[in-house]
Amino acid sequence: MKNILVPVGSSENAVSHLQYAVDFAKAFGAKVYVVQVYNVYTKAGTIIKIDYILERESKAFLNNLVSKINTNGVDVITRTFKGDLIDTLELASKTSNIDLFMIEPRTNSINDEVYLGKTSGKIIKQTEIPALIVPEGYMFKPVENILMAVKSAIIRKKNTLNPLKSIRDNFKSKVNLLLVKTPYHNEGDFNVNEELSSLISNITQTENATSFQGVLEHFQSVHPDLLCVVRRKRGFFTKKWEKNVILKKDFHSSIPVLVLSGLK
Repeated sequence: MKNILVPVGSSENAVSHLQYAVDFAKAFGAKVYVVQVYNVYTKAGTIIKIDYILERESKAFLNNLVSKINTNGVDVITRTFKGDLIDTLELASKTSNIDLFMIEPRTNSINDEVYLGKTSGKIIKQTEIPALIVPEGYMFKPVENILMAVKSAIIRKKNTLNPLKSIRDNFKSKVNLLLVKTPYHNEGDFNVNEELSSLISNITQTENATSFQGVLEHFQSVHPDLLCVVRRKRGFFTKKWEKNVILKKDFHSSIPVLVLSGLK
């Protein structure tokens, strides 16, 4: 893992979140790209564009943000872009060979009932880049114990497990695989291939209505430092990710959540 991208908004947690990202990156010798995306507007009734003002303010905001953290020798690069959020982030990711997004649960929302705000939820739902959702105010610590919860262990996409491998290898983590049998279970879903098997320390099977219920049932017995889930059409947050905003009553986590791109 060499390049981490941190999209930032105007949340009060921005400094804490960026400090976590830098501390995490240091453990891997990675670079951190701090990015803010803004739209282009035209002043009503005129042809005077104000995007240059937004760019200037965005750059000043990012530089001020970086000045408040301890970079600890990590290469921190600030970038401002104008355009559509998702398209711009995906283009920036390809250009800079981004390995991981570092996401705040709420970048702008002040609603305490919200887990993933509109912007964060949109990034998680609509991109294919692996992401790490870090709880507000969470301080970095080595990842010793990982709980990976899936409804299907079938892997067809190349490099899907790379972020998990990187974290496990770097921190010498123990990976616990939770196979959750739901009403959507198909024959062969629990066949764990050699690639995934090589990462796993323990395998547990459970039967629940949803993957999240399986996680809640087994969370205390595992005591993980990191929860690993999969982004897919019928994956961990199928219903919860139909809308960009995710409420805490539907899902929340007190630990970082690693979201892998779809396995199939």
